[in-house]
Amino acid sequence: MGDVIAAHAAPRVPVRGAGLAADSAFPVHRIYCVGRNFADHAREMGATAPTSAADRGQPTFFLKPADSLVTDGVVPYPPGTNDLHHEVELVVALGRDAPAGVLAREDAMALVYGYAVGLDLTRRDLQAAAKARSLPWDTGKSFDHAAPIGAIVPAAELGELGGRTLSLQVNGATRQSASLHDLIWSVPDILHELSRLYALRAGDLVFMGTPAGVSALQVGDVFEARLDDVLSLSGRIAPPVA
Repeated sequence: MGDVIAAHAAPRVPVRGAGLAADSAFPVHRIYCVGRNFADHAREMGATAPTSAADRGQPTFFLKPADSLVTDGVVPYPPGTNDLHHEVELVVALGRDAPAGVLAREDAMALVYGYAVGLDLTRRDLQAAAKARSLPWDTGKSFDHAAPIGAIVPAAELGELGGRTLSLQVNGATRQSASLHDLIWSVPDILHELSRLYALRAGDLVFMGTPAGVSALQVGDVFEARLDDVLSLSGRIAPPVA
């Protein structure tokens, strides 16, 4: 059976690491995002933050389209908003399908291929309006160019990430900074919880949530996201697409 339209190529994220070709890439299946995974960010958004693992409840998930990824750092200011916000995040890249059923936490890390840093860009005014009416806030999170991401580095080259610092600078000034120790739900926790709801596949990306300090971006702003000196993403906010 022939296709009636031309198929779009799968989005791909550059991969860098020892022994890899310069044009190595990670084909993306889905993008999962975790909301309110740092207590300080939950509080700045007006939510109650858990004080211990026992009262953290269930994580909040939402999705972005795979083709909302930006890999060249150039982010056109999106339509429909006057309040575009940055949210810097650790990104987990899955290199294996999860087995059928609920994934055990102790088996979760075997699925991880590597890591990157990314921005969960948010049309905050649209999100706030939807929240105020108790409506879904997809338009605030899921739009073209909503997910800038840096190169993926294989997990084996990075080692333990827990003590590393996630940060974002805009125009040379630090706006967000936090240790990954401050995550409410760890990578194994999140993969376990996602597997209750979705069939996790090789090619999935998981944006792990943002620390406090989210604020607005304007046309001409230059940003640099980092996980210490091991992962990075740099780019700029360009004028809206004509």
